[in-house]
Parts: sequence; structure tokens; C-alpha cells
Amino acid sequence: MDATLHLAQQPEADELLGRSPLAALVGMLLDQQVPMEWAFAGPYTIAQRMGRDDLDAHEIATYAPEAFATLLSTKPAVHRYPGSMAKRIQQLCQYLVEHYDGDAATVWKDATTGDELLQRLKDLPGFGPQKAQIFLALLGKQLGVHPKGWRESAGLYGEQNSFRSVADITGPDSLTKVRAHKQEMKAAAKAAKASGK
Repeated sequence: MDATLHLAQQPEADELLGRSPLAALVGMLLDQQVPMEWAFAGPYTIAQRMGRDDLDAHEIATYAPEAFATLLSTKPAVHRYPGSMAKRIQQLCQYLVEHYDGDAATVWKDATTGDELLQRLKDLPGFGPQKAQIFLALLGKQLGVHPKGWRESAGLYGEQNSFRSVADITGPDSLTKVRAHKQEMKAAAKAAKASGK
């Protein structure tokens, strides 16, 4: 994996996301209830605090839980909920060690179909159906991972020339478009709720 991502909007953090499959997965895991840039800068912050230039699933999986939680909650915190996210990241890494020998890229390397890859992503701790589809779209659109039928498996997030999620962010302009789409979706949901539909 060697791509240029623009999700953290910080060169060093984005560089790590583009070369480290585990960093990309951890960033996606953190991407909830905080701004996207904050979430995707998290893997770089964690690596720096561990004194590493990359994340290692084996190391994180066996890290003392309290110490790992402290690592995430030290200001500036890695997430709004650093304690629970520390636990989730460790669960993700433990799963990767158990099922993929700690190699995050193996999750998608030999997947032959989009549906197979989607299922593998949904099996990851902390990855629900929507998060799995968005990450599948990110893999396909920006990281060159194209198992048969990947766009269909990614659902709406796999559509070409759409601006729905992190999978579509390639710079400041697309970030603005994705933000606008999310605002529209929130407004539509709010309006539907208000009208009792």
C-alpha cells in the first residue's frame, strides 16, 4: 500500500495512512462522533506517542490496557472518548493478530469478490455495515483494491463521482463537497422526523 491520502489534512498523518494498512483501519475505526480530520490524525498521534513510525498490531494487542488508554487520553486526546476507543483499537488489533497474523492488509489482499471483502470488514471489531462499506469504497477508489464487484458491495459509497464519505476525499474541494452532502442528509433526516415520517 503506497498511496497519497488526504483524510487527516496533515502531511505526516496522511503519509502514514497511505502506507500503513493498520493506520488506515484504525483511522476508520476512530471516525465517529469527531471531525474526520481528528479521527484520521489519530493513528499518527498514537504512533508518535509509542515512539514508532508505524503501528504494529501485535504491540497494540498486548499493550497494557490502562497504559494504552492513557496514551490516547493524554492531551490533546486522540478522540472525544479516548478510553472506549483505546479498548476498541486493542480489540481490533487482537482480532487481526488472531485471524490475520497481525497483518491488516491481509484482510483485503486475497479477497476475490467485493462481498467477501465486505464480510471480512464487517467481521472486524468496531466495523458495522456502513463503516465496512465506506472503508471498502476507500480501498477501491483510492488504494487500488478492486475485487470483483467491489463497487456494488460498497453500495452508494462505491458510486463514481459521488461525494458521500471519506472514500471520496482527495483534497480540500472534495472535503467541502462531502461535508455539504452530510449536512443535506442531516437536514433531510431532521425534516422527515419533524413531519413524522
